[in-house]
Amino acid sequence: MKQLFLPLDEETRKSLKAGDAVLLNGEIYTARDAAHKKLHEMLQKGEPLPFDLQDCSIYYVGPTPAKKGQVIGSAGPTTSSRMDPYVPELADHGMRIMIGKGRRSEEVKEAIRRYHMIYFVACGGAGALLSHSIIKREPIAFEEMLAEAVTKITVKDFPCFVGIDAQGNDVYDLD
Repeated sequence: MKQLFLPLDEETRKSLKAGDAVLLNGEIYTARDAAHKKLHEMLQKGEPLPFDLQDCSIYYVGPTPAKKGQVIGSAGPTTSSRMDPYVPELADHGMRIMIGKGRRSEEVKEAIRRYHMIYFVACGGAGALLSHSIIKREPIAFEEMLAEAVTKITVKDFPCFVGIDAQGNDVYDLD
């Protein structure tokens, strides 16, 4: 498995291939459907966002509450296609990494190719295991939305694989 340290520069993103297994290390923002909608609305109104999108990584997750002594509860990926309508706009503003599960639309694949982004896929159904790779969690925005809130997490050896590489090769389409 390749050890990667976020944020990833363009050269590193271009070197990854669909299907590569990786361990991510660094800072990632969490955001799901409702948070993406709010970010979109803020951008449309010209309002400042609660975090910088430039070269950021976003994990599509709605973690469960942490038990005593834990940083976070179960933190498995949610279905990525629900965020597809917002990806081109967020990419225009600097987002370069997405983490989730499942297929992506052609519009998302085009944004991935245009901006040399990476779509990482995390193992669905393994939220409790994935949570052990999250070593820090900090609320960022929309706390009233609970699991839909935006948080900044720090990960160490977070396991996933390249679902769609910077050239648009999609692991779901590989033979």
